Amino acid sequence: MALISSDRLRFPCDPWKLVENVHVPGDAGTLETLFCIGNGHLGVRGAHPAKPDSELPGTFINGFHEIWDIKHAENAFGFARTGQRIVYVPDANNFTVVIDGEQLSLDESNVLDYRRTMDFATGLYECTVTWSCRSGATVTTIERRAVGFDSRGSLGIELVLTADRFVSVDIISAVVNRQDQPVEDHSAHDPRRAGRHAGRVLLPLHMQGTDGSLRLAWETAESKQRIGMAVDHWISTEHQPFETLVAEDESTVRYVLGVNDGETFRLEKSVAYTVGGRALDEAEAPYLTPGEALAAQAEEALVPVSAVMAESAEHYAQYWSTADIAIGGQPELQQAVRWSMFQLAQATARAGVAGIPAKGVSGSGYEGHYFWDQEVYLLPYLTYTNPAGARKVLESRHAMLPDARIRAKELSVDGALFPWRTINGLEASAYYAAGTAQFHIAAAISFAANRYRWASGDSTFTPEIGAELLIETARMWLSLGFFGKDGLFHIHGVTGPDEYTAVVNDNLYTNVMARFNLRAAAALEHEGIGDTERHVWQHAAERMALPYDSHMQVYSQDNDFMTLEPWDWSTPRSKYPLLLHFHPLVIYRHQVLKQADTVLAMFLQWQDFTAEEKQRAFDFYDPITTGDSTLSPCVQGIIAAEVGYQDIALKHFTEALFIDLDNTHNNTIDGVHIASAGGIWSSLVCGFAGMRDQGQVLHFDPRLPSEWEGLEFRLKIRGQLLDVRLAPESLTLTATRDGSASDSSPSDSPTLEPLPPLEVSVRGQHFDVGESPVTVPLAPAPLPTPSVFPSVIPTSGLPIVRPYQAPA
Repeated sequence: MALISSDRLRFPCDPWKLVENVHVPGDAGTLETLFCIGNGHLGVRGAHPAKPDSELPGTFINGFHEIWDIKHAENAFGFARTGQRIVYVPDANNFTVVIDGEQLSLDESNVLDYRRTMDFATGLYECTVTWSCRSGATVTTIERRAVGFDSRGSLGIELVLTADRFVSVDIISAVVNRQDQPVEDHSAHDPRRAGRHAGRVLLPLHMQGTDGSLRLAWETAESKQRIGMAVDHWISTEHQPFETLVAEDESTVRYVLGVNDGETFRLEKSVAYTVGGRALDEAEAPYLTPGEALAAQAEEALVPVSAVMAESAEHYAQYWSTADIAIGGQPELQQAVRWSMFQLAQATARAGVAGIPAKGVSGSGYEGHYFWDQEVYLLPYLTYTNPAGARKVLESRHAMLPDARIRAKELSVDGALFPWRTINGLEASAYYAAGTAQFHIAAAISFAANRYRWASGDSTFTPEIGAELLIETARMWLSLGFFGKDGLFHIHGVTGPDEYTAVVNDNLYTNVMARFNLRAAAALEHEGIGDTERHVWQHAAERMALPYDSHMQVYSQDNDFMTLEPWDWSTPRSKYPLLLHFHPLVIYRHQVLKQADTVLAMFLQWQDFTAEEKQRAFDFYDPITTGDSTLSPCVQGIIAAEVGYQDIALKHFTEALFIDLDNTHNNTIDGVHIASAGGIWSSLVCGFAGMRDQGQVLHFDPRLPSEWEGLEFRLKIRGQLLDVRLAPESLTLTATRDGSASDSSPSDSPTLEPLPPLEVSVRGQHFDVGESPVTVPLAPAPLPTPSVFPSVIPTSGLPIVRPYQAPA
């Protein structure tokens, strides 16, 4: 059932905010995700601060995790051995407010007015509630919170209270260790949800509290990661805290005071987290334990609440000046697009040299792991909006190379084999058929590295990072595949992006992307590549096997896909997603897709396929794709736009856009589907604007929906900012110097040399784009004739024919 889009009285449309005007019980967990705040390093779910009003509150730090030994019922050589799971770090977003003896609660108190907002323009969360208390008083509370950006481990929370008469106020501000609280483990019946640890995870290292200040530190039981935390309180009156208590699972600061009619009471809570901590020499801290040192470093990092909120506002002012995407005449789509772009910023902005978890820092779904999603779905967005951030993600992959080389040897291949899902660089996927068998992650990394090199103009990237990524993954592909009797290069025993078809031979997506990887590596000028190795890479790429069904005249997803039994499409919707209702072997033996596979290959390697091949592939695979994966509709929409199916493209785009806002997959509670949000960016830029890269020049072939008045966005490319303005009948391009690029610092060069114009192709015409706008007229795109395929008689689901038995 839809959530945001179905109730515009409760969730009014605002182009720069997500707004909730009425509190309705039952959606708390989903809304905690939708109203989260984060910066890529630190994330706080958008829970109400009172315990009765929250469902799955929590705070996360990217990469802070616990490990455990994976127990396989039947073990085998090379199976993943070490599980990793993101940890709920101690959570500061907790207040208990008692007025004249009544604890305020949204579900139990009388609420006169309610409004909650997430401001995309400033990153500020705000919730205002007016309460009619049992004592007769009318009280208004306002809670605001934001995370820092220059100070990425900082959180600022403000609680404001006013009343229409004198009231007695009792406020408890708490830090809660949610990781070790007893909760239900939902992963037993849904593998997409995070599991829980059997034993205690956070072990106290240092617990100190006095006069409203808390200095705390913990260590994880097995991974031995450490976290320090400092919390300071400030109130607008002269009162001292009634008490300050510390404990390993809950530490509190309590204020008991009176608030007069017309008086504004304000409480500010400054929070700072430090992970790991820098080493302190004896001169700095001769007597400090590791826990005391961490707490001291967290104390040094404390920032006033007002400064945290100012940092957030300044960051988003800069962010939106270059990253905004404007849609003309579509206010509801515009709000949803900005929410998605806001979530992308929250998941990536200050991640540092780290991966991007599948849920960002908005929840614990998928255990906080890094997948191929970040390279294929997130790095296009990062490369063209935050190139420095894109490089750091690739640096984090490069740092995993030592473990990837070891993993390659375990799988009897050369070079490097990156883990399918990981936090610390080790393979954490216990189910190899849908994990380790997805060798295509290697090509995703090389593809993202090549895109960054192509788009950024970063001359140091290839020699420092990119070349090694391309070379080591190319070596893996050559040893994984083989030249068959037919003279073609085959890659067997792999799983492509579609996890409803596993461990197959010559998966088209895998082979197409491996071909790219081999070609890109062979094109490098690098002393580590010998002439023979380069030649074999080139030969393998030229002779890559690409399954094609001549009867259907369409590329086959793999060697055997066209021989599989069609799925029974009368299966009721209650049985989707299929992975929760059917054994994998049942799914594997049928023609049914979880997500785009061949179609994704044709999007990423757009130059390798003709328009007719793309259309026939889309026409064949789109109807048999379930959409059980949130990664699919954005890709389906991009290819639908390219081949000319405007209505279908818009349908898929809208489906992708509201996956979380409408909770269409019933798991938004576990965090934002951040790769799908990245897919929204690609849907707009690559789908409706028709942008394609990594060719000779940047290419555009727009497909603006007829209902839209326009589409505007900017791309950072080679030190320039390309302004793109798409109207129904024209495309206008302007290129100016990117003020955020390092080579544009006024201190480095008082008189900057003019940059050369950007060469851009629009539907095959080449233009030199500079500071003067270039407007290109656009004729309507041709409408395609749908493909016709030979009929296939579906057999799945037919009644079983049993032999006749005579009556006894």
